[in-house]
Amino acid sequence: MFYRTLYYHLKLILRTPGEWLNPLLFFVMVVSLFPIAIGTDKNLLVAIAPGVIWVAALLASLLSLPQLFRSDYLDGSLEQLLLQPTALSLLVAAKIAAHWFTHQLPLIIIAPLSALFFQLPAHSCWVLLLTLLLGTPILSLFGGIMAALTVSLRGNANILLPLLLLPLLVPVLIFATGAVFASEQHLPVSGELAILAAFAVLAIGIAPWVIAFALRIGVET
Repeated sequence: MFYRTLYYHLKLILRTPGEWLNPLLFFVMVVSLFPIAIGTDKNLLVAIAPGVIWVAALLASLLSLPQLFRSDYLDGSLEQLLLQPTALSLLVAAKIAAHWFTHQLPLIIIAPLSALFFQLPAHSCWVLLLTLLLGTPILSLFGGIMAALTVSLRGNANILLPLLLLPLLVPVLIFATGAVFASEQHLPVSGELAILAAFAVLAIGIAPWVIAFALRIGVET
């Protein structure tokens, strides 16, 4: 059931290119405009690269999260999911996985290329890639929790969701950028990566159940 639901949502998202292309284009525009605005000072570009790329990825994710469950709620399909014999947490995990594959994975693929705009060293590009691989699932899962909590709100979700989500993602942002900064100084990065991995495992283990519980509350109210 998980793979069938994953395939269904992947096919559904890919049928509407604007849903996943807009965040990707936003990310590309942000990371490409910074070097143009700041200039060609290599030291400055390298210094700001991790923060700019990660903040751009975070903001790009926020563009798609408010609608993660909203269409299902409005057309009644969310109520049908609650009636399925399969555990709702499993169906939610498949939907979040589909969101990651279509919205986060393209950012991960483009991010090392975008880092070239900032003249980031090759070894730091690899560390950046690892932080995104570990950190973007956390963005999708925590974002899914907040999207589920605000699914029944009318008109305020687009404003409220970022306010709820951003404080939770500050530690991810700190450790992810810290790992890239450490790699630029040729310092060990295993500590920061281990903490990100722990956050990711914790989010994967807990978030689907929290999202399922929040969706049940949203539908009942």
